[in-house]
Order: sequence, then C-alpha cells, then structure tokens
Amino acid sequence: MLPQTHLREGTAHPATPSSPKSSFALIIVLAALTAVAPLAIDMYVPGFPAMGTSLHASSSAVQLTMTAFLVGMVVGQLLIGPISDGVGRRTPLIAGAAGFALLSLVCVFAPNVQTLIAVRFLQGFAGAAGMVLARAVITDRFQGADIPRYFALLSQILGVAPVAAPVLGGAILSLSTWRAVFGFLAIIGAALLVAVLSGVPESLPPERRHSGGITSSFRAMGTLLGDRAFMGYVLTLGFVSAALFVYISGSSFVFENLHSVSSGMYSLIFAVNALGILLAGAVFARLARRVRLNTLLVSGVSIAALGAVAQLVLLGVAGETFTGTWVCLFVTMVGVGLTFPATMSIGQTLGRQAPGAASALLGGLQFLFGAIAAPVVGLFGESSSAPMATIMLVAVVIAGLALLLLARPWLGHGEVEPETARP
Repeated sequence: MLPQTHLREGTAHPATPSSPKSSFALIIVLAALTAVAPLAIDMYVPGFPAMGTSLHASSSAVQLTMTAFLVGMVVGQLLIGPISDGVGRRTPLIAGAAGFALLSLVCVFAPNVQTLIAVRFLQGFAGAAGMVLARAVITDRFQGADIPRYFALLSQILGVAPVAAPVLGGAILSLSTWRAVFGFLAIIGAALLVAVLSGVPESLPPERRHSGGITSSFRAMGTLLGDRAFMGYVLTLGFVSAALFVYISGSSFVFENLHSVSSGMYSLIFAVNALGILLAGAVFARLARRVRLNTLLVSGVSIAALGAVAQLVLLGVAGETFTGTWVCLFVTMVGVGLTFPATMSIGQTLGRQAPGAASALLGGLQFLFGAIAAPVVGLFGESSSAPMATIMLVAVVIAGLALLLLARPWLGHGEVEPETARP
C-alpha cells in the first residue's frame, strides 16, 4: 500500500451511503466513458479500403491510424491518471471529453493520412481520460462489494463495445463515407461532455488530493511500480489482455480462411464469444459478495488457460475443427471475463491512496501489452490456428506465473471491505 505521507492531512473520510438513483446515473456515464475508446478503435475498421482510396494511402499507412490511437490511449492513461490524483477528476474528464469531440471532428476533415495519424494519436490521448478516470472515480466514491460489482460492469462494456463497434460502423458506412464515422464519434464526444458536466461531480475533494503537486503524483506511481503484489496483478491483467488481443486479431483469419465461414457468420461467432465475457462478468458481480476476489481471479486465469490448452490438444488429436475451435475460444473468453474485473477490483483497492496512478498502470499496461501482442500472430503464417492458440496460451501462462510468483493470491491482497459507499 502507498504510505499515508503521500496525502494531505484529513484523508480519512467516513463512508456514507449515496443515493442509489444518483449512483446508478453516475455509473451509466462512467460506463459510456469507458466504451468510447473501444468504439473509436473498431468503428471505422470496415472503412479501411475506402479510406486508403480516398486519402491515396497504402493499407499499412491506414493501419497506422489505429496504432497511433492505441499509443495515444496508453500514453494518455499513464499521464492523466497520476495527474488527476493531484488536481482532481472532474477537470481532466471535461477536458478529455471536449478534446475527444473536437479531435473527432478534425478527423472528419483530415486532408491526408499523415494528418489523420497525428490527430488519431491526440484523439486516443483525449479518449484515455474517460477510461482511466472512470476507474478512479469508482475507487474514490465506493468501497466494499460495490467496487467489484461496478468494475464487472466496466469490464462487460469493454467486452461488448468491440463487437458492437464494427456493426455500427458498417451501418454508417452503408449510408455514407468513412468520414461520417468520425462525425458520429464527434457527436458521441459532445454528448459525453454534456453528461460529465451534468452528471459527474468531483469525486476527489482538495483535502484528499496529493500534496506536492504533479511531482508527488508521479512519485506515487513509482511507489506502485515497486509494490510486488500490485505489479503482480497489473502483469496478470496485462498478459491476459494480450491473449484477448491475439484472439481479436487472429480469429477472423482462423474462421473465415481456415473454416470458410462468411463475414456475417464470423460476426455471430465473435458476438457469442463476447457473450461469454458478459456472462462471466455477471457471474463475477454476484459471486464477489460471497467468494474471495483472489479465488475468482485464480479461477478466471485457470479457465482461460484451460481453453487455450484444449484448443492445442484438439489440434493435435483431431486437426482443425470448426466447432472445437469455437468452443475452446468461448471457454477462454469466459476466463477473460472473470479475470478483468477481479484484477481491476484488487488492483484499485491496493492502490486506493493513489487511484489515478493505479488506474493508469492497470489500464495503460493492459492496452500496451495488447497492442504489442496483436500483430505477433500474423508473423507465423495463416495455414493453421496453432500460432494463435499457442501465443494465447503463452500469454495466459505468463499471467499465471505473475499471479503466483508476485501477487501470491493466497495472501488475500486487495480483498474488499463490507459494502459501503463514499459521498
């Protein structure tokens, strides 16, 4: 845990219950802030070919617009999170929502791919504010059983948004051009700005902020980096996220090329597997009141590993099978759906005295590991699903090692207190 000297005197505040209605409205806004970045990543993917033609750009240059957004999102989380521990949450949230809306509008009028790449980096940076600060606000305002329940909801949003985004983007592209997708994102950003202004009060009052300014906030991040247990959970989340991104980047070629399914059928497969994440999140939210979070986390990583192992065993015994591959990937996604809210809940509880910095490390490294892992599967050819399954298994095994050797879940780090809420 972070030393109390990082905070001003008067940090401790008695928890008092907040209105269920106001809490529900707040969580809805925070969930929307969490969803906007995944939407911005995947909504315009169906328009890549048309974008390349319109901007006279190569496919690799067009793909760089996504890479730039991911990099901006990682950098944004790592900077905005700790800064918010010193200046509060509301101002960065307002700036992030306004910046995202404005930069989405700039993307609409981008004259060339080079401009679009630069603006997408800035758009990712602005969009990161909603993701990193949504987790911090939850940690500021709630404790006990509320924390895992609300983080389960955020994890479910992260599971659904990538599935809904291409479908929504495809619908827009059927009526207009790729530029309209960014126009739609600008409207979403403006709506989020209004929602933040009207529905997200400051959750970190001055007396609970870090003294010593921004330097002290980043020093708190350094303290977290040296915390063995905290970093164990961060690495667990990061490597399980890497497995998820490998699945996202490799599953289309596995099903469409190797098993000859249509793009529509693949969308259905992807949606069903996302449903596995949703169901696991719902189960986690219910069990977190009665079962230790570390037990649920170990179960999630174990289930994810089981799915990856089963896929490799099935490949060795029966070769490429459509149903077997689908079932194994569904099992892995269920494991992912348990792992995400468990690591977020435990990590934010361990970093409770610097929630912004804790959220930055959890979210920043999650997407960094994912961005690094996603293109790796393509380096091993497209003649088998074995590379995807192997890389996913390696990532999950490393996550398990980080959990066992660093986090040591049997010690019970980050278990939540009885259910109460902060004002």
